Amino acid sequence: MIEIKNLSVHYQGANHPALSSINLTLEEGEFVCVLGKSGAGKSTLIRSMNGLQKPTDGDVYWNGKPLSKKSAEQTRLVRREMGMIFQHYNLIPRLTVMQNVLTGMFGYRSSVKNLVGWFSKEEIEQAKKVIADVELTNFADRKVEQLSGGQKQRVGIARALLQEPKVFLGDEPVASLDPGTSDRIFSLLKDIHQRHQLLSVINVHDVTLAKRYATRIIALKDGELIFDGKPGRFTDEVYEKTYEMRTNSSAAY
Repeated sequence: MIEIKNLSVHYQGANHPALSSINLTLEEGEFVCVLGKSGAGKSTLIRSMNGLQKPTDGDVYWNGKPLSKKSAEQTRLVRREMGMIFQHYNLIPRLTVMQNVLTGMFGYRSSVKNLVGWFSKEEIEQAKKVIADVELTNFADRKVEQLSGGQKQRVGIARALLQEPKVFLGDEPVASLDPGTSDRIFSLLKDIHQRHQLLSVINVHDVTLAKRYATRIIALKDGELIFDGKPGRFTDEVYEKTYEMRTNSSAAY
């Protein structure tokens, strides 16, 4: 579904490329976790997948078509099929859960309807369904600024789910959450992933979460792909290479 061919991204003024000659093929049904230190290129990779970041060389192919060759309108239509989940939620604090979730429909509606904030009964019912899917029904009318971090991330997931995406992309969606909440959010993401048969690509620092939930792990170091395989193959040696840290056993993570 997503094919990455010789992708390189070099930011102006940087001494080294953020990504260097990345080649990947990502298929429907895979739950992929991307590991790496801060600055390894994880966010650049996710942003390249939905066209937010233009490549310096190579390209990302969506259903066989290169993203960089698409018009602004064509790119918008591609992004409509990619639900994005952010580390810092990207919600509007003064609006309610329902109002924030409904913004997930903006890509399917006219700019006039979006501007005036008018939603049909059917659209509201769809929003109620995804809010129920993330177990926030009793919070639908509560302002986002009154929610916990874990609840805010659930709102972000519901908003992405309302797009009826084919792909879930997550840029460190649990980095700001405690370990218990992070595990619950990953469990929710995996459940939604399986029920909707998505391709999910999630950046994460926590190797334990990646090994617990991923069907495939990708590791980046200094913009280069250094591992691509099943979680069971992410050994102590690969961990040490990825994070430049010594560990005595897999129990360390």
